[in-house]
Amino acid sequence: MVAPVMTSTGAGPELYFDGDDESRARGLYQLLREDGALVAEVPWLDRALARRLYDGMLTIRVTDTRMMALQRQGRIGFYGGAEGQEAAVVGSAAASLPDDWVIPALREWGVGHFRGMTLDSFIAQIFGNAADPSKGRQMPCHPCDRASNYVVMSSCVSTQIPHAVGVAMGMKILGHDDRCAFGYMGDGGTSEGDFHVAINFAGVTRAPVVLICQNNQWAISTPGMGQTAADTIALKALGYGVPPMRVDGNDVLAVFDATSRAAARARSGGGPTFMELLTYRVSAHSSSDDPTRYRDESVTEVWKTRKDPLRRMRTLLEQHGWLAPGESDELAATIEARVREAITRQEQIGPPPKASLFEDVFESPTWLLDEQARETR
Repeated sequence: MVAPVMTSTGAGPELYFDGDDESRARGLYQLLREDGALVAEVPWLDRALARRLYDGMLTIRVTDTRMMALQRQGRIGFYGGAEGQEAAVVGSAAASLPDDWVIPALREWGVGHFRGMTLDSFIAQIFGNAADPSKGRQMPCHPCDRASNYVVMSSCVSTQIPHAVGVAMGMKILGHDDRCAFGYMGDGGTSEGDFHVAINFAGVTRAPVVLICQNNQWAISTPGMGQTAADTIALKALGYGVPPMRVDGNDVLAVFDATSRAAARARSGGGPTFMELLTYRVSAHSSSDDPTRYRDESVTEVWKTRKDPLRRMRTLLEQHGWLAPGESDELAATIEARVREAITRQEQIGPPPKASLFEDVFESPTWLLDEQARETR
């Protein structure tokens, strides 16, 4: 699925956004080239925003590396990271507002953290200890955060997409016109029936939802060409009457800009948008996977180096004088220390109390639950 790059060169972003739906679905919106050079003026970009975006991406990279090491050491049971996809995660997160809701898939914990979920809360969930908001009932990488409207993910692929549309419809019914929902999925998720049901419902009801597909080109071992016969995943939205966007998912500025436009459209009553963020999963699907058995890792190496989203943004920051040479390494070391401290704290916390097994089942426990609780004690 190869499509032309449609950038804003020479005419500003409107060169892309003024096109028709099919052009946007076949093109690729880009503001920041692989060499770190801007292809158009970005008047809304300043040092504070640029640094915040870069810090968010670097936090994901450092944390994922440390957590994968913990899994290899046998200290946690499972991990699925977002290496190489940090721009898609952070760029979309930065476009959200505090009252919006996020319904994630596997690789969006960075969205929750960007919106306020603490590292301690995230790591507690991975350990499944007494500080885990879900009380140890989920496998690792299933965080949630009520304060930031970040809903726990489901391991059943695509079941979260109808939930995202449902949350958006709830907002619409309640008259929350200034809010929207963000629903995430992977490329493999668009092959599930839940995706088609949800996007059809979103199109018919004009739900205030931004449906975001992180197309990392691999659904575990299934490549993109095995997912769809369509030229791009974004084209799928056309049949449901949902406007599509196709964005360079390794360009954090393009992701932020495009997602901001989609969110503004949803909040103003304009209805849903489907976004394909083209990126690449440079790591394994999870700690249980070995990608060398099914893909050409020389291709992976290109995405890991020349196309790396952090490298691209770091170059821009340094060229603008917003990041001093070597400062990135200092930031990474600071984040690493923060992550290690959180791990130390959470590793010392014991498991949830047995009594918590019977909580959150019914508002008032039934006689059967009371009996089971007594037997457990």
